Amino acid sequence: MTRLLIQGLTKSFAGMTALDGVDLHLRAGEIHALLGENGAGKSTLIKTLTGVYRRDGGRITLDGAEIEPADSGEAQRLGIGTVYQEVNLLPNLSVAENLFLGREPTFLGLTDGRAMRRRSAELLQAYGLFVNPSATLSSLSVAVQQLVAIIRAVDLSGKVLILDEPTASLDAAEVESLFVAMRALRDKGLAILFVTHFLDQVFAVCDRATVLRNGRLVGEKAIADTSRMDIVSMMLGRDLDEAVSHHAPAPASTGEPRVSFRNYGRKRMVEPFDLDIRPGEAVGVAGLLGSGRTETARLVFGADKADTGEARVDGRVARILSPRAAIRLGFGYCPEERKVEGIVGDLSVRENIILALQARRGWAKPLSIREQARIAEHFVKALDIRTTDIEKPIRLLSGGNQQKAILARWLATEPSFLILDEPTRGIDVGAHAEIVRLIEDLCAKGMAMLVISSELEELTAYSRRIRVLRDRRHLGDLEGSDISPAAIMRTIAATPEEARS
Repeated sequence: MTRLLIQGLTKSFAGMTALDGVDLHLRAGEIHALLGENGAGKSTLIKTLTGVYRRDGGRITLDGAEIEPADSGEAQRLGIGTVYQEVNLLPNLSVAENLFLGREPTFLGLTDGRAMRRRSAELLQAYGLFVNPSATLSSLSVAVQQLVAIIRAVDLSGKVLILDEPTASLDAAEVESLFVAMRALRDKGLAILFVTHFLDQVFAVCDRATVLRNGRLVGEKAIADTSRMDIVSMMLGRDLDEAVSHHAPAPASTGEPRVSFRNYGRKRMVEPFDLDIRPGEAVGVAGLLGSGRTETARLVFGADKADTGEARVDGRVARILSPRAAIRLGFGYCPEERKVEGIVGDLSVRENIILALQARRGWAKPLSIREQARIAEHFVKALDIRTTDIEKPIRLLSGGNQQKAILARWLATEPSFLILDEPTRGIDVGAHAEIVRLIEDLCAKGMAMLVISSELEELTAYSRRIRVLRDRRHLGDLEGSDISPAAIMRTIAATPEEARS
């Protein structure tokens, strides 16, 4: 039975199309995966469905009746509940208070705490969750908090449950507990829309999947009738036969590693991995969104602390407990979120370029304005950063020139190891080619590099090895003649048994 039907959904922001005629068919008694890479339109679809955004066009029907929620509260009253990755409850309140927030049972005009706790216990036990309703929510594990949020959403709504990345912060045992609850809800007739980046989870718990790409519907597949490769091809927008590489990979580097990581990892973020990177070597990192690529970069740079394993730099044990420690060791890091974590928009080009060098020197030893200008002018010329003036606010530059300025910031520190996360995303073709050429030049000069990119052809062009990730796990390396977009796709799509072999 069709529970929710979306037809021809469109939504634009300032002339940019986020959803372009998207259809979605959600049945009662099924778990339906919604898949797609960054910018696919998943979040916009959910927010349009739940009344956060008003749609520009298309129809949404629930149990045959057309709906247009004005806000999330109305969507909830219609029967559509949403649970996000970050639990949207109040951690300082009890489980019972969170379950009945805004609808507390009363007696003689006062909240009836005893009745609320009794009804909470009955509700929790109906889902196999035996926790004290009086317990403060923050005292419970993230998985239990997620289940409490789901129970509240279902009790409030009861027709459609949207789960937006609910497993992102859970370990394997917690994920399985959540799946038990999801299957139980499905068997009771609930329609569940499950947004996830974890391919194994899609095949473990879902009945069907819809794939979006660049705001458009790519297709819908029954999980029983499809393969991992089909889903990967739909998400990446290419067939295996088309994914061929024409480059001749450079030979693998020899000699002692510049950086070395053994059993390095962090619980709930990245499973422990081994990785060596040698001078003059660019190691590419490939994987779908959510595979652990950025998490690996942040761990290696000390932005997040490893809770297991050992790091070595030039053969010596190193404690990378913070980005400052990483910078002292000769590391540089250009993050994926250029505008959020990279540039300081209101500062000048000059000030942005010298930030990392000044941080390494310490603010007690300031660079003179003359020295700052000399360094900035040098890199503006060397990297062809298109600006009329180094005192111009960096937010006024194009995306490609902002990216080159961030690269200049780290090159000014003369790093021995540079981490680049999506260095060519969102920039024009000319700047893209310049950055790829720069990566090749830096390797030729002996720099060790870790480069993350969603562009498979780009990775195969300059990588001497490619590390493939999936579902927060390092699956292994492709080297030499084995490097190709097709090989990357096959590795990502491998079953868990094939990945372990």
